[in-house]
Amino acid sequence: MQPYFTEVFYNPSASYLAARKVRADVEAARATVAKWLGAKPAEVLFTAGATEANNLAIHGIMQRYPGANLLVAETEHEATLAPARQYVHELIPVTPKGLVDTVLLKNLIDDRTVLVSVAYANNEIGVVQPLRHIAELLAEIRTARRQAGNDLPIYLHTDAAQAACYLDLHAARLGADLMTINGGKMYGPKQVGALYVSSKIILEPQISGGQQERGLRSGTENVPGVIGLAAAIEAAQTHRHEEGDRERQLRELLLKELQVSFPTMTVNGDLKRRLPNNLNVSFPGLDGERILMAADERGLQIATGAACSANKHTASHVLKALGCDERTVNGSVRLSLGAGTTEADIAQTVAILKEVVGEMQ
Repeated sequence: MQPYFTEVFYNPSASYLAARKVRADVEAARATVAKWLGAKPAEVLFTAGATEANNLAIHGIMQRYPGANLLVAETEHEATLAPARQYVHELIPVTPKGLVDTVLLKNLIDDRTVLVSVAYANNEIGVVQPLRHIAELLAEIRTARRQAGNDLPIYLHTDAAQAACYLDLHAARLGADLMTINGGKMYGPKQVGALYVSSKIILEPQISGGQQERGLRSGTENVPGVIGLAAAIEAAQTHRHEEGDRERQLRELLLKELQVSFPTMTVNGDLKRRLPNNLNVSFPGLDGERILMAADERGLQIATGAACSANKHTASHVLKALGCDERTVNGSVRLSLGAGTTEADIAQTVAILKEVVGEMQ
């Protein structure tokens, strides 16, 4: 990224030679992202992160089809729920393990449903949704609509921001029509992301002005960010199998040690269909915020709920959707492993939590 902050600081929309070279670099980055999404470069739009991409997907579809409605999973990130609330929408229930109930989903779809939005992997509990199954359901509905003379399309959007380091992002294999990714969730730069938009879809632009990104996202391109995003997705997807296996083994070690130390601790969400770096647990009857702060003072950084909602002191809507009671929700913490996590870190984490939780019990 560094040269694009300094000596290669040219506007890729300009017409002089140096700018055209930067444009070529931006398009090479777009092609790299498209490769890992199984897409054409023209189907990749660069945004200022996942929140903007989710907003573009939802507003872009819903404004194109006035009077239509959409469905979003109960456990979605607020970046999906907030724009969805501006339209006629319903929430898709999830099972106690956090998986979308596809039978209930089918029953919720009516003749005016144009969009279904389900995150590939949840940001709080790491549960991986059966996107392929959902896509197959929507394909059946498309066929039935055509036979009934209903020409309203129905699209599947997925927020894949949490998935890039560990899961296959090939949109066609997943059956996604729109897909969000985020640089900051794959060790890349923050404030840059991308939205895959199938070539069969026409979106209503949300930012007008300079006609960049096919007129769907005007504004001078964030060239260093785009370059960094492409490098990040290349590294993440190339090493996802080996790194995923490594982190999964460490997580299983962490879980085993915690279960021995805290017999009343519970795990939130499906343990099999789950990102390898995620462990969301509850210490019923304790205060997750107090655990977080006490752990932080000892050098252990953990979370409660979504990071961007942490300062709102609101109970996790994700855990509520799973049917967790108040004691379980309030006592929840999220432990996230990463590329730098070692077995020694696991031992230190367990030791700190034994000290912190032990003082509160």
